[in-house]
Amino acid sequence: MTDDEIKQATLDVLSKVAPEVNVDAISPDINFRDQFDFDSMDFLNFAIGLGKHLDFEIPEVDYPKLSNLNGCVVYLAAMLRTNEHL
Repeated sequence: MTDDEIKQATLDVLSKVAPEVNVDAISPDINFRDQFDFDSMDFLNFAIGLGKHLDFEIPEVDYPKLSNLNGCVVYLAAMLRTNEHL
């Protein structure tokens, strides 16, 4: 999966959890919570939704790595590469 595909998957999941968010206006390096109304339950649903969408479990300890778009892409790319070798 390319970085662009990971970015799109992240935005797809984000738009399902927070449909009011304009995903085209998201700043990739600013925390989601600083850009729009994204409470802790939204974030939890987002992290779980990403794992389901990409077919692997994201450990709760890694959730802070998903706080912005760039962090999601970096973290998920690394996890997908790791899971390909299993």
